[in-house]
Amino acid sequence: MNRSAIRENAFKLIYSLEIQKEENIEEQIQLFIESNEIKDIQAQKYIKDVILGIQEKQETILKNIEQNLKAEWKLNRISKIDLSILKLAIYEIKYNEIPYKVAINEAVELAKKYGEDKSKNFVNGVLASIVNK
Repeated sequence: MNRSAIRENAFKLIYSLEIQKEENIEEQIQLFIESNEIKDIQAQKYIKDVILGIQEKQETILKNIEQNLKAEWKLNRISKIDLSILKLAIYEIKYNEIPYKVAINEAVELAKKYGEDKSKNFVNGVLASIVNK
């Protein structure tokens, strides 16, 4: 499983947790890995790290997003898909030391695939603003 596919799986789980608001994150990670038959140990490790890391740093990540929105925008106005993509990319850039160009490119690709027409520009704009600060 390549890094993009692993990242896409992590995004799917982040999105699922965003919708469900589940409390037992560890159990949800395990269920996701089993139901998607993710056998690759590196993929499992990455997904666990990202999900638990985002959970731990949630407040800081959301604050980063909020501070980089246009004045008339609020967090609750962002689609759950775009929010999930942003959480993943910000976590990778700030805490996983993934080069920001790679993280932004991957986030934009996810936005093209799963988001609305304007998602790729929105995600790119927010992440570029965060990186420039």
